[in-house]
Amino acid sequence: MNEMKNNFKNKFVSNSFINQSLIDEYCTINSDGITECNVEITGIDPTSYPAHLVRPTPLTENIIAFPISNGVCGDSSHKISECSFDKSSSRAENIKTLTGLKVKQLRSDHGTEFRNSTLEEFCDHKGIGQNFSAPHTPQQNGVAERRNRTLIEAGRTLIIHAGLPMSFWAEAVNTACFTQNRSLIHRIDKKTPYEMLKDRKPDVSFLRVFGCICYILNQRDPRSKFEPKADKGIFVGYSSISKAFRVFHVNRQCVEESIHVKFDEESYTDEKVTHSPSIFQELLSCPFDEAPSAEDKIDSSDPIIPVPCSLNQDIAATSTDDSLGADETLEAEDSPETDNVSVSIPPESTSVIVHRDHPVDRIIGNIHDGVRTRSSVLNNFCMYVNFVSMILPDKVHTTLQDADWIKAMQEELNEFERHKVCTLVPRPSGKTITGTCWVYRNKVDKDGIITRNKARLVAQGFTQIESIDYGETFSPIARIEAIRLFLAYASYMNFIVYQMDVKTAFLHGVLEEEVFLNQPPGFVDKDHPDYVYRLEKAVYGLKQAPRAWYETLTSYLLENGYRRGAIDNTLFIKSKGSNMVLVQIYVDDIIFGFPNETLSKEFAEIMSQRFEMSMMGKMTFFLGLEVQQQKTGISICQSKYISDLLVKYSLSDCKPASTPVSKTDKIHADPTGTDVNHSLYRGMIGSLLYLTASRPDIMFGTILYARFQANPKESHLMAVKRIFRYLKGTQNLALWYPRDSAFELYGYTDSDYAGCNLDKKSTSGGCHFLGNRLISWSSKKQTSVAISTTEAEYVAAGRCCAQLLWIQNQLLDYGFKFSKTPIYCDNTSAIQITQNPVQHSKTKHIEIRHHFIRDNVEKGKVVLEHVKTSEQLADIFTKALDSQSTAYIIGELGMICL
Repeated sequence: MNEMKNNFKNKFVSNSFINQSLIDEYCTINSDGITECNVEITGIDPTSYPAHLVRPTPLTENIIAFPISNGVCGDSSHKISECSFDKSSSRAENIKTLTGLKVKQLRSDHGTEFRNSTLEEFCDHKGIGQNFSAPHTPQQNGVAERRNRTLIEAGRTLIIHAGLPMSFWAEAVNTACFTQNRSLIHRIDKKTPYEMLKDRKPDVSFLRVFGCICYILNQRDPRSKFEPKADKGIFVGYSSISKAFRVFHVNRQCVEESIHVKFDEESYTDEKVTHSPSIFQELLSCPFDEAPSAEDKIDSSDPIIPVPCSLNQDIAATSTDDSLGADETLEAEDSPETDNVSVSIPPESTSVIVHRDHPVDRIIGNIHDGVRTRSSVLNNFCMYVNFVSMILPDKVHTTLQDADWIKAMQEELNEFERHKVCTLVPRPSGKTITGTCWVYRNKVDKDGIITRNKARLVAQGFTQIESIDYGETFSPIARIEAIRLFLAYASYMNFIVYQMDVKTAFLHGVLEEEVFLNQPPGFVDKDHPDYVYRLEKAVYGLKQAPRAWYETLTSYLLENGYRRGAIDNTLFIKSKGSNMVLVQIYVDDIIFGFPNETLSKEFAEIMSQRFEMSMMGKMTFFLGLEVQQQKTGISICQSKYISDLLVKYSLSDCKPASTPVSKTDKIHADPTGTDVNHSLYRGMIGSLLYLTASRPDIMFGTILYARFQANPKESHLMAVKRIFRYLKGTQNLALWYPRDSAFELYGYTDSDYAGCNLDKKSTSGGCHFLGNRLISWSSKKQTSVAISTTEAEYVAAGRCCAQLLWIQNQLLDYGFKFSKTPIYCDNTSAIQITQNPVQHSKTKHIEIRHHFIRDNVEKGKVVLEHVKTSEQLADIFTKALDSQSTAYIIGELGMICL
């Protein structure tokens, strides 16, 4: 679609008549791969159209049909035949304001991608009329067909001349379009399309021979002083989003974009003249075994399985929307990251049988969402569909028949070699040899489209023996309260929080023990099939891998002037004058922030020098939390996760409930009730527990129904489904941390009395704030039966005090020291007990560990204050409430609807 727009701009449109942004808004393709966009040229007579442009076909008065060529080529089964019309109305109004032009008619064929309710609503809203061409009349689009043929023939010529496989057809067509925009001279104006649009002659000094050998600077892999600085590659085109060349990296087996490229065009020409073997075939030498022929069959029983190093023949057409300006820096809002793009060739072609009817279990996505037109998913789908496998394998021998998954496994093994993780040695005697296995996962984007095939080589750590294969395994990780505390501090200090993800983090951890691994399945060395790998660094699956990674990262940060938090060992601080750098670590996910942007760049550079980052940018999604940082505050929610849960448990069409827990229904063991699926019930409870990280309003209901996981009944399942019905109506609720709120620490504590129908124990509840920012909450059944409401409230106050002390100590690392922190309680008797050190007969039976709150009150660390029951915010964590009380407390907890 992007290439079509460029052809339209270059060949048929002049700046004095049609603005290119208008074309971007209203271009489309029909099912035959062509299109006609009917645009009203206000104030222009079609008969006086400039002679130097191709004359359009007049349809009605002041309406002109502009044929647009299709820049997408390939087999009919892979031809892209539509593009999305889902543009905002504000964009259309912008175009109208800037150009003074208005689209009146839109002409297309009768394909369902154009004759649908979505497009009709769009056209009705914009006042655009639809005009359809006659069926089976491609001759009406002769200009488009001829342009399409020109590009295909040029691409075919490039591939044949370079000796590349047909899998590079998209790169060849892209390059052909790029060069023709800068080389074809219009017979009337004597100008190239680029010059007609840009009003300046194009720079062609950077053009290179397609398919020639080149050398790309290696800026990713660590190397010694005497190792080569560049890697060999094949030049396959020009970047459409930056000033760079596109090079097929031979070692990594993927296409990369870089400006640091040296070309060897002369040797390319010589080799082609002498008819020597294809350069491409010589370069593609496998790192493990020789590539098999198309007739070879893969036998899973063979211990040595050859791995084909080739490229997938189904490559999506690359975008050429900005092919006219690739020699200058351009913007690309929806372009995929270059590092995530890799291509591969299957060992042999297979026939595909298309069934008319598909079973429900084979349908991808929610079947209740209705029919989705291809235009609704085309923009993202075409970026990945021909670069990744759509199937998630479950067995190694099945995976080795899929070229895309072979490519993913090769990338994983390349990381092992780059980090020097292991060495192939003879099998030692008397040593435990740990097995290995492959774990496969399809990475998806927010729309559920598969964007990457990820293969991970994992050690079978369950076969390791303690004190022989490993020693200490504990590795600290950040608590979820620490993450919320970090964000609350960021909202108060008014700075942006960034995040980064260390790529293959565990492979950086240095092992202290001697560990041996079997060779990975499917990648056994053919010369030494009995050898094993001796590990120098940790791999995923080992018991000691998390600790090894944590120690490596900790020592590196300490060497660079950071200090570890006194309470939270995953918090690292570095003071520089009045500024302070804060870094929070959760295994390989890192968030950091500071008011000074200079310190932000400094930390990013320090991490990039030692580790390779797979993601770095503004914090938006961390540990399942969706974080939105705005000028007025920070919001935390899990709306997408809720949506996925509703689809997973077939509750997306359920009727919303006003409260998570019914106030009238009393939940008990129900021994005579109907049994339900234990796995289903436990899965729902586990999902809700994960959701409580940002939804305190469902905390009590989730904890209450989790008590029946051992023997769930139908009544319990219906109660759990009520929580999902409540989530259906409150899907967009989020925690809100305002920037203009004070930074004062306080808490609320409450308890019911004998609320559990199983053993008559009470439930303690509490929540803790920093200003108007809710950072911690809890709901837990007490360990002993309370004989009075005072005792239950006193025990709950002790739990609240313990959490407040942890927060106080945590805030010491942030530079805040709190004392006499208020705890609001609605039971005056419990308050009096904390202030009276005398042991009374009615309190002597309370366990000693609950009396530590009196000691902290005496030391001045906390103080209990009375609050009205109607203003007790911790009520929602101890009992079921009506809809009015629930709505009031949710608002007071600082939750808003996004």
